[in-house]
Amino acid sequence: MTTTAQQDVSTLSFEQAVEELERIVSALERGDVALDKSIEIYERGEALKKHCEMLLKAAEDRIEKIRLDRAGKPQGVEPLDAG
Repeated sequence: MTTTAQQDVSTLSFEQAVEELERIVSALERGDVALDKSIEIYERGEALKKHCEMLLKAAEDRIEKIRLDRAGKPQGVEPLDAG
């Protein structure tokens, strides 16, 4: 595997993780990977998928910090790092 593929998944940006995940899916769909390697890259793909889901959840949580008034209109926002 390449240096990027050996990198710890948690250090990847969302874009990097998606790009690598797309390469893994493509390789698995082509079926030109040995079985043991298929299992290895499938497991890596699962880790990448979970990482992407975590990053998306964090982004959603940040967006939800917009405060609404009783009428449902934006009232203001809270600092993104308030927690």
